[in-house]
Amino acid sequence: MNIKGLIAQTEGQNYQLHSQYLNPVFAKILKIIGFDVVYVRGEGPYLYDQAGRKYLDFLAGYGVFNMGRNHPRVKQVLQDLLELDRPNLVQMDCPLLAGLLAQRLLEFARPSYPHLEAVFFTNSGTEAVEGALKFARAATGKTRFLYLEHAFHGLTLGALSVNGSEHFRAGFGELLPATQIPLGDLQALEEELRAGDVACLIVEPIQGKGVYLPGGEFLRGAQRLCRDYGALFIVDEIQAGLGRAGRRFAGEHWDLQPDIVTVSKALSGGYVPVGAILTRREIHRRVFSSLERAVVHSNTFGMNELAMGAGLAALAVLEEERLPERAAELGEYFLAGLRELKEKYELVADVRGKGLMLGIEFGPPKSKVLRGAWQALEKVQPGLFAQLVVMALLRDHALLTQVSAHRVNIVKFLPPLVIGKEDVDWALAALEEVLREAQRFPGGIWRWGKELVRGALAR
Repeated sequence: MNIKGLIAQTEGQNYQLHSQYLNPVFAKILKIIGFDVVYVRGEGPYLYDQAGRKYLDFLAGYGVFNMGRNHPRVKQVLQDLLELDRPNLVQMDCPLLAGLLAQRLLEFARPSYPHLEAVFFTNSGTEAVEGALKFARAATGKTRFLYLEHAFHGLTLGALSVNGSEHFRAGFGELLPATQIPLGDLQALEEELRAGDVACLIVEPIQGKGVYLPGGEFLRGAQRLCRDYGALFIVDEIQAGLGRAGRRFAGEHWDLQPDIVTVSKALSGGYVPVGAILTRREIHRRVFSSLERAVVHSNTFGMNELAMGAGLAALAVLEEERLPERAAELGEYFLAGLRELKEKYELVADVRGKGLMLGIEFGPPKSKVLRGAWQALEKVQPGLFAQLVVMALLRDHALLTQVSAHRVNIVKFLPPLVIGKEDVDWALAALEEVLREAQRFPGGIWRWGKELVRGALAR
């Protein structure tokens, strides 16, 4: 098959093919909000469409592209591996690259989590969470899980059981036994732990849905309570880790010492799906507790050569290009710019985050005319104003972002860690122009919002 010829022949049919063979509802949504762009190339923090328009990617594949798209170092490693014709997935062996990546991953994590000693490789973040929940049951002999409001740990059945959004949970029937804890409420956490049946509490140090920060006092207190009551403390670093939050792992901001850490997204530079569970050796021993149980938890593709090679290359890039430090520096610069916008525009209620995982939250304006327009949008659907901002950023400023969660007025910025100050300035200027337009009524994005609602209803 000539893949280059096939792509050249069919390019531009993306949405037609998805509508017919994949998810027509999602394709329809993208068309409604003006996101039906046909991207043809990616390089670093930029995307390019069929017409050659350059876009600044502040979505980064939901955090997959910490080192930008198509990083040449990772690409070269994959090309080298393909040329070597390695004995991939023998299964009844101990593959070299998996051992090397496990070693490097623990070394990379050492400044954040020096106590972690063992690794299990998975194919994705949600599979890492599923494995972590199983490990917690095996290690404690308990069955119930605790999670935080707003939590997002994946959408497979176990991960869905610890999802803080009813939007994602609805319609899928009975889930695993799990209880939601209000964000910041240590008393509620302790009341649940007292029951004695809790295997673990799973937390995101920075929550992906909403960019909420549980805070160091709560996280450290939660860790202590888990220790006191014999439950494991699991930190989900799938999005916030690997440099994203300005440290190698986000939990380092609060000196956390979790029993288990889950990793994925940026681990392979965006080329090959991969994830990992990092844990204490004692927990690992309780799962794989005998010769008979040596493969009691396993998968087919988790240690495949391409994923392992890409992981080794990605960690090298993160270290050698000092991307966690870069995220910390540019994150402060970006956050300072967002704070200036908050002072200037009444629609901005809050800005928050760490490193290059930042959010801007919008709220009801004070002026009577704008408040009326806001309330009209919220009546149609909560969070619609933030969606209008995201649409305007893409349409008018070629800046790709997303609304941070279902029915919230929060826009999340998740750029590749390889951006420069000029890219942050691009994003801040675009956001200011959109906010300036939003101060005008009638007109600006409010008129566009009215047209959007009419168009959606007509379809």
